[in-house]
Amino acid sequence: MPLLCIKEINVISLRSYNLQKEILTRECIEKLAGRSGNQPGSRIILNEGAILTPLAEDYIREKNLKLEFCKAGQTENSETAGWLNQNPETTNSLATGTERAGGFTSGAEKKVARGFTNTGHMPDELPYDTILRFYYLMLKIRFFEEFAKAYKQKDIIKGDFVHVYLGEEAIAAGVCSALKKEDFITSTHRGHGHMIAKGADVSKMFAELLGKADGYSKGKGGSMHIADIGLGILGANGIVGAGLPIACGSALASKLNGDDSVTVAFFGDGASNQGTFGESLNFAKIFSLPVIFFCENNGYAISTSSDYACSTPLIYKRGLGYGIPSVLIDGDDIFEVYFTCRSAVEEIRRNSHPVLIEAVTHRREGHWIGDPQNYRSERDLADLPKYDPIKIFFDKISKRSDFRASDIERITLEVSGEIKRAVAFAENSAYLSPQEAEKDYLKE
Repeated sequence: MPLLCIKEINVISLRSYNLQKEILTRECIEKLAGRSGNQPGSRIILNEGAILTPLAEDYIREKNLKLEFCKAGQTENSETAGWLNQNPETTNSLATGTERAGGFTSGAEKKVARGFTNTGHMPDELPYDTILRFYYLMLKIRFFEEFAKAYKQKDIIKGDFVHVYLGEEAIAAGVCSALKKEDFITSTHRGHGHMIAKGADVSKMFAELLGKADGYSKGKGGSMHIADIGLGILGANGIVGAGLPIACGSALASKLNGDDSVTVAFFGDGASNQGTFGESLNFAKIFSLPVIFFCENNGYAISTSSDYACSTPLIYKRGLGYGIPSVLIDGDDIFEVYFTCRSAVEEIRRNSHPVLIEAVTHRREGHWIGDPQNYRSERDLADLPKYDPIKIFFDKISKRSDFRASDIERITLEVSGEIKRAVAFAENSAYLSPQEAEKDYLKE
């Protein structure tokens, strides 16, 4: 099997800019693979820390090339390559060709790489009813999204995209449990979980997904445009990063009104690279706004790894540059999420100021239902069950002395019935007439 070293071709080097990484484009990999006659299974040795562009990764998958990473300088000659073959523990062998050094790592590795530590918050510190409420909310989100996924797969839900919240339930449930009804949230394209946790009517939500008249927007907004101002839900949003400045406006209104309401702006790792992110953090700091910028870092902006797209792997540290208190937490642990948010909300109510929280979490599905996810490694996908927030929840509450399995069974049946009734309501709801369907788009 051909063995090729990256030193054999010219690469785009950033070392003249004092950055100790090489960026390898598709053209670079094509040239290198061409020297082996483009034989499938060819092995390529790269310097540790080398960055592959997305097109280069596509080519590697297409040609079934094998990548190995070694420490800088160990690819200088064939003797080194031979030594690497005899000492596999010195390389990071990536047989699928879908990973790269510094990116597409497992969830556990991401948490370690980001300096993540578990603060050890345990359920014994909370009333039993609060614990059961956590389960109720997470399960309600889970069941709703499972139905949304199934209906989209059967093409009952029309349109191109449905983005489900499966795997991230602990964040919405934990954050919204720390809020009052009078508090506000802004959401994202993946917003069903936020809506449910803040108290939205699941019947009206599912009717909206089906494009029915009884939906929140009379079926005209669909999955990404659900809002309920009365519950403090300022809307999901199909534009990445658009909720951040809206949250600033909400928080500014609260401050001018003299109330103690707090606004939470949910956003993803991809939105942290939008201009609205920096603008909103700066504005919030200048006016000491009562707002929490909550980054749900699930590792991917559509199909692009945050390790590739973010120049700084620790998104929460960007907040420190604006003088904003910022923290990194485990987004798969509802207790970690809840205690962190409760503390932040209490402090903000006492002394108005912005906070940035980054939560490392895991997206169980693709970016949308139908996403082939060929940008994710087999290891990444295989590791997902370990980070299931409901499993983590059970691992912790099972040690409580007052824990009763009968309560879990009761809540499970309650939630199952509630979601089934919501789906039935949506199915039985009527579509708008053509005349009504054309209204409300423009101010008359």
